Amino acid sequence: MSAIETNGKHRKRRIGVVVSDRMFKTVNVMVERTVIHPRFRKEVKKRKKFMAHDAENRCKIGDRVLIEEVRPLSKLKRWQVIEVLEQSK
Repeated sequence: MSAIETNGKHRKRRIGVVVSDRMFKTVNVMVERTVIHPRFRKEVKKRKKFMAHDAENRCKIGDRVLIEEVRPLSKLKRWQVIEVLEQSK
């Protein structure tokens, strides 16, 4: 089993878009979700960026990817790219 392979535990998963691939084996993934505003009852988009480990450097800017939470890999990396769902054009 590799150091960052899952072992059957429940881990958080998110789908997002790669916004930066400038680092070696690391990508920035923007995850967007909608929430209902508690007071005004309007849908609001919330965005958050995650740094994710991309072992094969296969992700490019604009790709939709599935990321999964893993053990801390560096100061800011706690996510790993599981698969590329859609390639950018």
